[in-house]
Amino acid sequence: MAESTTMTIRVPPELKASLDKLAGATRRSKSFLAAEAIREYVELNEWQINELQNALGEADAGDFASEEEVGAVMNKWSAKGSANGS
Repeated sequence: MAESTTMTIRVPPELKASLDKLAGATRRSKSFLAAEAIREYVELNEWQINELQNALGEADAGDFASEEEVGAVMNKWSAKGSANGS
């Protein structure tokens, strides 16, 4: 079993009730479900922060798309919209 630590959090009663129902329906512990939710939240936010930091680094380095590159993408999407009747 993976090493773990204990953490106490406060949640609104309706959220606890929903977690109780979900735990029963999935036959998982509330602790397992809460840990999974926190893990997914942290992973997503770490990814977003890393992507933003990378983008800021590119912007600081002047690494932007040229007018031609932007025009090509705009033309590509305009053509797709026209083909779909949009």
